[in-house]
Amino acid sequence: MISIWGSTGSIGTQTLDFVALNPDAFQIHCLTTHNNVDLLLKQTEQFRPKQVVITGDCDPSEIQATFQKYNVHILFGKLGLLEAASNPDVDLVVNALVGAVGLEATLLAIDSNVDIALANKEVLVMAGELVMNRVSEKGVRIVPIDSEHSALYQCLQGENPSQIRRIILTASGGPFLNRDAGTFPEVTIEEALSHPNWVMGQKVTIDSATLMNKGLEIIEARWLFNVQPEQIDVVIHPQSFIHSMVEFVDGSIKAQLSTPDMHVPIAYALSGPDRWESPWGSQDFTQPFSMDFQPPDRKKFASLNLAIQSLKDGGTAPAIFNAADEVAVNLFLSGKIRFHQISEIVEQALNSHRIIDNPNLEDILTADNQVRQDILNKYESEIL
Repeated sequence: MISIWGSTGSIGTQTLDFVALNPDAFQIHCLTTHNNVDLLLKQTEQFRPKQVVITGDCDPSEIQATFQKYNVHILFGKLGLLEAASNPDVDLVVNALVGAVGLEATLLAIDSNVDIALANKEVLVMAGELVMNRVSEKGVRIVPIDSEHSALYQCLQGENPSQIRRIILTASGGPFLNRDAGTFPEVTIEEALSHPNWVMGQKVTIDSATLMNKGLEIIEARWLFNVQPEQIDVVIHPQSFIHSMVEFVDGSIKAQLSTPDMHVPIAYALSGPDRWESPWGSQDFTQPFSMDFQPPDRKKFASLNLAIQSLKDGGTAPAIFNAADEVAVNLFLSGKIRFHQISEIVEQALNSHRIIDNPNLEDILTADNQVRQDILNKYESEIL
């Protein structure tokens, strides 16, 4: 029995592709969307979940009438998501939500002894220590879906974690790898959303253009694999064929390779440690093929240093980093700031907000909310 949070987004729809390929292996308990009700309705017709959640603004009576013939229980808003998250009958939750909204729901699912397939990287960025402590207490699993963390997870199967020398996250470099940073103020929304390799949601695509996504992944990897910040490296690999690597203390390096298709890590998250037949991810090695690597330009992509700064500062600093990025990306997508201001806003937030050590959930959520309000108060009324 599985639930898919964010079933109408990129990760959610690809997860359902895998479910459709293996209809006898999965029963859907819950599907959620923010506001894509039309697609949720189609998914409900095909997969017949017991429950759906709509977190965005809508007319409940109209929704009830629309879904009535499917005999599905409908929940609304954040409280509806939290109620759905508390169901102990679910075996696995695929958390494909975007942003901080997934944190509280994930903690409730863990408390209900539900395993988590995690694509919502903000959960561990905001509250990595808190979440992983709860995972350990409850004895549940967190299986990463992000291609980079799935690669690391696969490379570490059967290995002794104490023998890790370093982990190496690969980055495509995004659409602006070879673009002069001096032109970043002129970057358009359309240019920033044109990723060369991956088809993703808007938020993660912009994060890839700033390399902020790699900063978030550094923080996430620190908690997922219990390594120190100095054990995490980032390398630019434009082909996106090697998804990440682990170097061990004896100098051996293991890498996980596949074509850049999110169906592949999703399939492993749902079927692992077994590997099920799928139509995705085949590579023809009989044809000429090359792989290139280079270090990231940390001056051009300041987000990497900001992520490491927040990780070393600890406490609520990663939550501040995440909240500032989330709001800044939304401001850019709405045309209220320019592309280069995203990292500037994140840096300002880290330098101006008080960091609380050893935070509880309330501390983290308070810091998250305060950062958002401060940035919105400053920028939302501005017109370019």
